[in-house]
Amino acid sequence: MPKILLIDDDPAFCLMLRSFLQRQQYEVATAYTAGDGLRHLKASDFDLILTDFRLPDKDGLELLSQIRVLTQDVPVILMTTYADIRTAVKAIKMGAFEYITKPINPDETLLVIQNALSRKHEPEPAATTTAQAGSLQFVRGQSQQAEQIEEFISLVAPTNLSVIIEGESGTGKEYVARMIHQQSKRQDKPFVAIDCGALSKELAGSELFGYVKGAFTGAMKDKEGQFEAANGGTLFLDEIGNLPYEVQVKLLRALQERKVRKIGSTADQDVDVRVLAATNEDLVQAVSNGQFREDLYHRLNEFKINIPALRERDGDVLLFANHFLQQANHELEKQVQGFDADAESTLLKYNWPGNLRELKNVVKRAVLLSKSEFVTLRELPSEITHYMPAPPQPATASFSADNPMDTDLKSINERTEREMILTMLERVKYNKSKAARLLNIDRKTLYNKLKLYNIEA
Repeated sequence: MPKILLIDDDPAFCLMLRSFLQRQQYEVATAYTAGDGLRHLKASDFDLILTDFRLPDKDGLELLSQIRVLTQDVPVILMTTYADIRTAVKAIKMGAFEYITKPINPDETLLVIQNALSRKHEPEPAATTTAQAGSLQFVRGQSQQAEQIEEFISLVAPTNLSVIIEGESGTGKEYVARMIHQQSKRQDKPFVAIDCGALSKELAGSELFGYVKGAFTGAMKDKEGQFEAANGGTLFLDEIGNLPYEVQVKLLRALQERKVRKIGSTADQDVDVRVLAATNEDLVQAVSNGQFREDLYHRLNEFKINIPALRERDGDVLLFANHFLQQANHELEKQVQGFDADAESTLLKYNWPGNLRELKNVVKRAVLLSKSEFVTLRELPSEITHYMPAPPQPATASFSADNPMDTDLKSINERTEREMILTMLERVKYNKSKAARLLNIDRKTLYNKLKLYNIEA
């Protein structure tokens, strides 16, 4: 019987979810804080961890990093609100298996758990993936931005230039890297991807360069590094900005001299590897802050591709939504034909802070819930159907010397904030918890602002 560790600070929710999972033949242990969860993990073996993102003593990213110190093998599923989608996507890059949104749907939760447990036993390293040419399913966008990306890919792919791929989490940076590899002269050689955000300072060197038997305690045999695994092909370094500064020095040497040295070895090894790097950070700013080596940045930045956020790609949302719908049909053995007019309009209006990953999850959930040929508003999360774009800010303001209030920036901001809160409360029928989530503030902050602006709700 698979054993699940459930971490959530809401006892009633824990009891409900634990009872549901036990009826599905899972053994469940519960913890109400991150600290309690870590103690459970140290004391016993688990097949899966299901944790809330916001806990009293730690947030999900901090807890995830500490879980990964204890174990690299146990899949972690985050439960989060839509206000935390952008951070949840970052957690995926740090090694979480998936995220689900609250309020949870039992069928969706069960499906994600089953997928996580089934993939746990697949022979895939925790931090890396390797692919040969032809294994990538890629849908091409139709927007002007997508056409420019494809043009850049076709230009740089046949060369040996190092490339930096910039974009928000979830925009498809690894897909772009794989397309560059598939259109390159190295397409019949390995493509190796490693997530630098999931590597600790201690692990980064051994993952990239390998080690020899006896190099340190626990090194029972030689280990192949990812440079060696990618020899002749392409090495994709995702979230390069998270690479520890000390390892950046070794990476620069490997790129300049095309040689690597395993930890504990005295001999260099020749490697022929093309490096593609991705980041969701401003590396130029990281260089100026002393967090990223300037010489390494210039060595990697022989060519740069910027991936726009999904909300900036006119015409691509429905294209990707229909692509993900077909994928979900295949995986869930469903026959959903598409989206009705209201659902399409809602998908186009939403701003997709989690980009393609969020869209894929929303579509998959909708297909799972759909009871007809078309996805309707009923199958979309309420945070999406009730989404309200922020009111546009006026480009200029007219000021009057006779009215000092017109030039009081604080008063102008307060009036705008009060109007936004009132509009949101009306939109969610004065559900203050939902209003706080959609405004991306906590409930206490909302209550303070209601009192400040004398709003009765």
